[in-house]
Amino acid sequence: MRFGIMYDFRNPLRWHIPAPKFYRAMMDQMVDAEALGFDHVWLTEHHFTEDAYNPASLSMAAAIAAVTNRIRIGTFVLLLPFIHPVRAAEDIALADIISDGRFDIGVGMGYTHDEFNAFCADRSERAPRFVEGIELMRRLFTEDDVTFSGRFTQTKNLNLAPKTVQKPHPPLWIGARGPKAIRRAAHFGANLMTTLGPDPAPLYLKTLEELGRKPTDFKIAQLRMVYCADSEEQAWDEIQDHLAHVFGYYERVLGEAADVEGDDQPLPFRSPEEIRHSVLAEGAIMAGTPDQVAVKLDAFCNEFKCTDFILSSHFAGIDPKKSSRSNELFAKHVIPAFRER
Repeated sequence: MRFGIMYDFRNPLRWHIPAPKFYRAMMDQMVDAEALGFDHVWLTEHHFTEDAYNPASLSMAAAIAAVTNRIRIGTFVLLLPFIHPVRAAEDIALADIISDGRFDIGVGMGYTHDEFNAFCADRSERAPRFVEGIELMRRLFTEDDVTFSGRFTQTKNLNLAPKTVQKPHPPLWIGARGPKAIRRAAHFGANLMTTLGPDPAPLYLKTLEELGRKPTDFKIAQLRMVYCADSEEQAWDEIQDHLAHVFGYYERVLGEAADVEGDDQPLPFRSPEEIRHSVLAEGAIMAGTPDQVAVKLDAFCNEFKCTDFILSSHFAGIDPKKSSRSNELFAKHVIPAFRER
């Protein structure tokens, strides 16, 4: 199993840190993650949030590539309907070049009504825009003189220059939770990225087999919230308010989107103090001492298919020193026991 850390750069007003100082702290944490032996850093994006969720994952990928040497860098996920596919392909190529072939393309089609409304984009077009964007980018990475006549994008004799270091292009991942999206990832021959909820892996692997593809040739990344401290009580005390902020945003936007069954249900807690006693603490959130987190991760591995385990460990507004300490504890005391899983 490989291990990565996801970064969203959320900086809520309640705990606000001046942006240059905060971004530097997060970048330093990623450099430390490389030294600690993590395999990946993953950069997620949203747009126009009150807590300044990072909107520019490809720019950040290039920045991280310039200050690291080994660790892979990926997007989890690039919201493809909000960026021109040619511009995306150019920025992906740049990140792959600066990293010397350490970049992974993770893409999704977006879901929040806030974003589609702000961009004045038709949300009903997100799936065809997404599919068309992937098709055009793949051609740009692998062909010259690309003429493309799509529903949303057209090009004429276009040459992507420079092209990516990795051939035919960086590994492609698709973010998916619902059945249609899961099957789409398999049809594109992409690796699968997913977050909380029922395990999408069985449907994904079954679809790969039905398409005549070898499931062992593909990777499955699963994201969970992880936090290590010297005691379970300390862990929960340090993260509960920040988790409440994180879940508050997703409760609203997922509920409005209602793309996956159950997303419109209210959160299973009424106050930050109740999170540790809720169903979320049974698997979605792995908090406690390294030994306790290892037990939770072992249970996860027995229940879910996963080749790449991704931690969300810097919860919006938490002191970067605390999340750095959590990452260090996880890397030193948890990862070694799971490398061969």
